[in-house]
Amino acid sequence: MRIAFIGKGGAGKSTVGSTFARLLARRGHQVVAVDSDPMPGMCFGLGLPIVDFPIPADAVVEKADGEPGPRYRLRPGLDAVTALRQYSLTGADGVQLLSFGKTRGEWGDIARGQHAWSQILDELPREGFDLIGDLPGGTRQPMTGWGKYADALIVVVEPTAKSLTTATRLATLRESKWNYREVVAVVNRATRPGDAQLVQQRTGLTVIATLPTDDAVGAADRLGLAPLDADPAGPFVAAVDSFVSDCILRYPPAELQQHHTIVGHKEPAR
Repeated sequence: MRIAFIGKGGAGKSTVGSTFARLLARRGHQVVAVDSDPMPGMCFGLGLPIVDFPIPADAVVEKADGEPGPRYRLRPGLDAVTALRQYSLTGADGVQLLSFGKTRGEWGDIARGQHAWSQILDELPREGFDLIGDLPGGTRQPMTGWGKYADALIVVVEPTAKSLTTATRLATLRESKWNYREVVAVVNRATRPGDAQLVQQRTGLTVIATLPTDDAVGAADRLGLAPLDADPAGPFVAAVDSFVSDCILRYPPAELQQHHTIVGHKEPAR
């Protein structure tokens, strides 16, 4: 399974994605949480105290003059699986978190690691790894290919005007050149029985799950805790658990492997 969560900033992508990743791992899957969001949400959801751990600059080399591909690539002898083992952190339930790194200083150093991050995702074998991604909020990064490693994009939508507007724009990714199997929606913080229907009507996206408003999620967030640790029997966790079960059936490995065609390493546009 290779999916990426997108949507308006603050819609709950990181919370949904990290909870989803852990519950998938509990079913025996080898899960890689793919974090390209500059905000550190997935770390908290995976029970990790470290919020910034970019791939180091010495993991990559600059390509030779005339060599095709991106400016930087993994150093010779360092393959994608080895790089993942070395430069990811292991969170709760054995989920490996691969971080894009957070821009905070000199751009050149972090840019080297970000090229490596992208190459790892392009070259990581499809067999044996489930990728669960969290993209930055808004439309720019999804529209420029930052989620191209995913077979399906899942738009996290709150039943609010701003979130619905963002989701409507993201719905156009169904026709993108990255050939996603599908772009669908998950309603988060639902409060009314008609919220799923509202989202589907306003965005044109098929709603595949509805996650309820749960005060325990907000309380956990204030403490920097994962919902799965703060209230494992709460309604939000129960709804995400059901969502994971549905996705296992919706995205069987063989079907996705036949659908998705990798055309080679290409760095997302910035």
